[in-house]
Amino acid sequence: MSQFDNVSVVKKANIYFDGKVTSRTVLFADGTKKTLGIMLPGDYEFGTDTIEIMEILAGELKVLLPGATEWLAISGTGEFTVPAHTRFKLEVKTPTDYCCSYI
Repeated sequence: MSQFDNVSVVKKANIYFDGKVTSRTVLFADGTKKTLGIMLPGDYEFGTDTIEIMEILAGELKVLLPGATEWLAISGTGEFTVPAHTRFKLEVKTPTDYCCSYI
């Protein structure tokens, strides 16, 4: 899906890591939530409250998922799922456009 119709967008940005990771929250009529954002090059670690599906729309990065010993490389587009109540690491190589869905 290349666009979201009939949604609400929270004006205030989500800003992390001194502005190197930013996103906007998109709210759907059925109560679901997504964020659309940009990650600049750097190393990051995030925690999750719910299951997160990260869709990489453009960029180059590596992700170390909970319990994994090998980094997953994504160049261009890709997707990965992070379990709830865990932490994951990212090595972002180029500016990366992403959409995160919260399950």
